[in-house]
Amino acid sequence: MMTTTNRNAGAYIPGQKAPYKISRSKIELFLQCQRCFWLDARLKIKRPSGPPFNLNKAVDELLKKEFDSYRQTAQPHPIMVDNNIKAVPYWHEDLDRWRENFVGVSTLHKPTNLFIFGAVDDIWVNEDDELMVVDYKATAKNGEISIDSDWQISYKRQVEIYQWLLKQNGFNVSNKAFFVYTNGRLELDGFNDQLLFTTKLIEYQGDDSWMEETLNKIKLCLEGNIPKVGKAAMGGDCEFCDYAKKRTELTLRALKA
Repeated sequence: MMTTTNRNAGAYIPGQKAPYKISRSKIELFLQCQRCFWLDARLKIKRPSGPPFNLNKAVDELLKKEFDSYRQTAQPHPIMVDNNIKAVPYWHEDLDRWRENFVGVSTLHKPTNLFIFGAVDDIWVNEDDELMVVDYKATAKNGEISIDSDWQISYKRQVEIYQWLLKQNGFNVSNKAFFVYTNGRLELDGFNDQLLFTTKLIEYQGDDSWMEETLNKIKLCLEGNIPKVGKAAMGGDCEFCDYAKKRTELTLRALKA
């Protein structure tokens, strides 16, 4: 298992011999827009980022502490019992590292010389000694929560990448993954210095068979010229590329005026 602590991979140089780091989120970026990915990897021009989701981060940290308390005693969490999941939180000496951003579970994909990594939220182990990837999600909305919206394909790909990474490290991994999805309650009468949630466990059957082909395509993209303004993964134009194109056209038009 390769490890690295370099958080800021330099620009990719075509033909380079050194492994190139690709995070789980960069794979998702490639699937959303190859042009945005190329600009990021080759020229280090990143998409504009939104504000940090600090409340979501707080929920993640608290859930980790909660499940860790059951991990220490190798006992199932009540949400597992309530949903008849025959499993317990998985303990491994590398778990803290697997959860660490910019480190995570990692592997060198030899056919492409790409160093792939991603930080998991949690891992459970079932009665057959299969590891099950678990991801925490938080939102605040009226109505039932699910992972059925088109944009939530990124959630599904996320756990599938983690499943693939664990398999590459020699672990016996179940295709069954879980989302611990918690929803802030909006029907209450007031805030009163507390935000209450209702948590739902959502099962998902993962399929990481797309990973090999995708990594090969990423390698070709890295070695090639800048892709044309293309389509986003879920259809339609990439909104970032569309904005950049229209801004450039307006700027050139203004300069000629």
